[in-house]
Amino acid sequence: MSNSNSIKKKICIVTSSLGKGGAEKSSASLSKMLYNKGYDVHIVSVLNKIDFSYSGTLFNLGAIKDTNRTIVGRVYRLFRFIKYLSEHQFDCIIDSRSRVAAFREFFITSFIYSSYTLIYVIHNYKTSHAFSRFSFLSKFLYKNKKMISVSDEAKNKFKIKFNLSDISTIYNAYDFENDIICSDTNNISSLNIENYILFFGRIDDHHKNLKLLLNSYNSSKLSSLGYKLVILGNGPDLDMIKELSIQMKLESEVVFEAAVNDPSSYVSNAKFTVLTSRNEGFPMVLIESLSLGTPVVSMNCKSGPKEIITNEYNGLLVDPYTELAFSEAMNRFVTDTELYMSCKSNAKKSVEKFSMEYISKDWERVIENLP
Repeated sequence: MSNSNSIKKKICIVTSSLGKGGAEKSSASLSKMLYNKGYDVHIVSVLNKIDFSYSGTLFNLGAIKDTNRTIVGRVYRLFRFIKYLSEHQFDCIIDSRSRVAAFREFFITSFIYSSYTLIYVIHNYKTSHAFSRFSFLSKFLYKNKKMISVSDEAKNKFKIKFNLSDISTIYNAYDFENDIICSDTNNISSLNIENYILFFGRIDDHHKNLKLLLNSYNSSKLSSLGYKLVILGNGPDLDMIKELSIQMKLESEVVFEAAVNDPSSYVSNAKFTVLTSRNEGFPMVLIESLSLGTPVVSMNCKSGPKEIITNEYNGLLVDPYTELAFSEAMNRFVTDTELYMSCKSNAKKSVEKFSMEYISKDWERVIENLP
């Protein structure tokens, strides 16, 4: 989309990459929102993984990293980053990375960023995935910084934990227009199943708790009622989860599909989607599913699900966190037709507030009120 608005402030979005994860995809979406608001948008990607569409000027530090992975190469990249910031004199830097390496973050915040207006984005509820293990350092570095959390639960947690003086919530935005186009034009060529429920995401059991999903499905009525479980994605635990499904004698009931750049056709044809994560930041898979009219069954993990799902309105929010509770929730969605159809009819309208149109206004307000 061309940018017809007059140029406003110059913004730099610093992200780990523009591929693979929800935090990275949100950075790509943020670049589009700010660009369409008239900002001069630049993106610095630390890794050379550029899968998501974006708007603005890309400075791919990762491509430089691929040519030299030595210590000397690391120092060279650091100076290239400093030079890029200096050349452009950005009005605001939005740092969307995780900040788990203590020394690196101390150096970046205290020296490289010292003369710039900063916004730090927190994408995860789990402290170890968002900050270093040194709480005193996080308090020192970020106490008076502008922080944006992608969920209220995470905001409230870190405000207290690190005594943050300026933290607010802006939800991740979803590109509904692109979603509708993709769902209308894509077909599932490799999946010939009429009735199925769907998990889609990274196959990482420590995070996504896919063992619980398999056990819940195995103890549910879904198989006997003709519903298969489709697991769509790649990840470090794919082989382990496949082997577990065989040990549980579910090889004919659980279907594994490789990750695709656009899962919308899988999602729109599913009975419902599932989320069993131990923790999240703000799970965009729930919004993606609901935007396509597919209700969800999700564990009430921290954080995000309860800020997206209203129980029995657009999906089922499962609490307590047990296999039995999740199994019973899935059973309800295939046996209680009235409940299911009600949730399905409410799905799309329930997530309109997460559109890029609405969320971009929140970002504009924050940026325009920066000191």
